[in-house]
Amino acid sequence: MGRLNTSLDGIDAVFLDLDGTIYLGGELIDGALEFLERLEKNGIKRFFLSNNSSKSVSQYLSRLTSMGIEAREEDVLLSTHDLLSWLEKMDVRDTYLVGTEGMRDMMESAGFNTRSESPEYVVLGYDTEINYEKLSTASIHLHKGVPMVASHPDVVCPSPDGGLPDTGAYMDLFEATTGARPIHICGKPNPGMILHKVEELGLSPEDCAMIGDRLYTDMEMADRAGVHGILVLSGEATILDATEASQKPSLVVESVASLL
Repeated sequence: MGRLNTSLDGIDAVFLDLDGTIYLGGELIDGALEFLERLEKNGIKRFFLSNNSSKSVSQYLSRLTSMGIEAREEDVLLSTHDLLSWLEKMDVRDTYLVGTEGMRDMMESAGFNTRSESPEYVVLGYDTEINYEKLSTASIHLHKGVPMVASHPDVVCPSPDGGLPDTGAYMDLFEATTGARPIHICGKPNPGMILHKVEELGLSPEDCAMIGDRLYTDMEMADRAGVHGILVLSGEATILDATEASQKPSLVVESVASLL
């Protein structure tokens, strides 16, 4: 994938990570709203992409609206969507969920049982409502040989006060307790997270860009999907990470404020 300049010449659609790219914690990143306005003015389509499975689409829409960002349901692509599609493909219905009520709502609306006593899979999401009962029940299922699937691999969730424990950290906890690791991990960097949308738009991957703050999810997915990767330094990755990366992004900028 060739280099790209900050004017985004030749780009027809962008996929935007949220945490660390558009906002950090509860605060918009400086210049993010103006950047979204410039995208609209330039006729570039934008979609919001998040590995964070702790919230449902409607919760994301409420959050974006409260920050002055207009979005529709079809503009939001979550790792939970990727997980639901994987469970469908595997013909799974009965699960035990370690996840939030927002994630439970999305799963149950799609016809999955999330509290099965004989689950086919333990489903691990980013559970910001975690408690010991969930950890111990899931551990018992894993000890019995029930396989685990995870919504995404992120180890930390960025916050203004530093990284907070995310799904990848819970995976390590379960491995320490039971020896089990997920047999499949959904979400970024799986290229399917964006390629189905690229196809639906009738675009080529080289006409699209993924903008995010992580090398091992956002930039790795951009590389696998064949879209341009734009790394922002407003979240997890530092300039040192970017220079040491084996796979170089098409562009590295301080934040989305530098684009267009």
